[in-house]
Amino acid sequence: MTAIAFPVPDSAILARRDEIVAGLSRLVPPECLVTTENERRAFETDALTAYRRMPLAVVLPRSTAEVSAVLAFCHREGIKVVPRGAGTSLAGGAIPQEDAVVIGVAKLNRILDVDFPNRTMRVEAGVTNLAITGAVAPDGFFYAPDPSSQLACTIAGNIGMNSGGAHCLKYGVTTNNVLGVTMVLVDGTVVEIGGPAMDAPGLDLLGLVIGSEGQLGIVTEATVRILPAPEGARPVLFGFRTSEEAGACVAAIIGAGIIPVAMEFMDKLAIEICEAFANAGYPLDAGALLIIEVEGSEAEMDATLARIVEIARAHGVETIRESKSAMETAAIWKGRKSAFGATGRIADYICMDGTIPTGQLPLVLERMSEIVASHGLRVANVFHAGDGNLHPLILFNCNDPVEQEKAERAGEDILKLCVEVGGCLTGEHGVGIEKRDLMTVQFNPTDLAQQMRVRAVFDEDWLLNPAKVFPLEGRLPIERRPHA
Repeated sequence: MTAIAFPVPDSAILARRDEIVAGLSRLVPPECLVTTENERRAFETDALTAYRRMPLAVVLPRSTAEVSAVLAFCHREGIKVVPRGAGTSLAGGAIPQEDAVVIGVAKLNRILDVDFPNRTMRVEAGVTNLAITGAVAPDGFFYAPDPSSQLACTIAGNIGMNSGGAHCLKYGVTTNNVLGVTMVLVDGTVVEIGGPAMDAPGLDLLGLVIGSEGQLGIVTEATVRILPAPEGARPVLFGFRTSEEAGACVAAIIGAGIIPVAMEFMDKLAIEICEAFANAGYPLDAGALLIIEVEGSEAEMDATLARIVEIARAHGVETIRESKSAMETAAIWKGRKSAFGATGRIADYICMDGTIPTGQLPLVLERMSEIVASHGLRVANVFHAGDGNLHPLILFNCNDPVEQEKAERAGEDILKLCVEVGGCLTGEHGVGIEKRDLMTVQFNPTDLAQQMRVRAVFDEDWLLNPAKVFPLEGRLPIERRPHA
């Protein structure tokens, strides 16, 4: 894999920077506009830190009306726009361009309405994922999608990338838990899509918006589902001698029709890294670990776990450790949720995100290890095993360009493997710039052309997050219409 390319900045836009900043300053107050070089540097990258670009300016609007005004101005002036949530994107979805204005949603952070009888909430798009659950937990409710970055990531970014999390096996990802959005189109038009009802009439535009990576508009508000908290939940640690045995156990559990609320996988290196950080009681003698959580009444959990244990024993499980307290449960999940940060303490890494059929887990785990070893690197595997969403962490030294290239090539080979076995390039991180040039591996030219035609309906000038998702080469020539 060669270094990820960015478009050449528009010199005419760069030359007009002072004029553009002056125009933006008439739309928002000074505290909502970031213009100095040192301040803009905080927005030059996201969680894909190997790539950085200094934005032209950054705007942090406080309302849908301000987002509309800024987008209308940028559209009128032909200025590119990069939407940004909390900047936790691991695929480079929020990395800007030098000739683009970043519009961040950090100040759109209010919870607007909670409707317990109908089990919905209306929130601004800058509200963090965990804050949604925090607002309703005292009343016995929660918001199901739970990415590892849930303490920081915003609902805007979750919608852009269709994020999931450990508990998406049972409850689904973002698209299954968002009912409606307020979205500002590229020209500043404000539209309402979906709403508090479960099914909106007409075309499923909501399904199109969720996962569109900020290329169709900027979401400013969302109506989300909140669910009653379960009667009880119980995670169990299962230690296996090898990753292949653990992978086969996962496939057998799903094949038996058992759907736990979560089923997470760690290999030996990931176990060691997470245990050193969280002291969660992970079995250090295991070659692979599954965290399987069930929920319901005590009798229901006992019955489900009995079936899971029976399957695990048939696949050579060596350790079974059931949580006995709320403190143990919190520790178990702290280790898993901290995996990315804990790994960052010992090495730089690229976190991949591919999805495969669960039946292919044993084969893919074996081949992933071979792929990374062939590049002379190490990999720590930690991922959502129940739905086959892989997150191999490829360790390397970011100060060594040769190692970085090796890590990127290994990641490319792993994603190609995912497609080869019937999976896809991404599960919850999105495409961004990281997988943009691999889209031709999964989609043929006709597939990509149709996707780009849909995108062009919303943004014919490719002003919204333009360097993302679709390969820069081979983009459609769009027939331009005069602006009204």
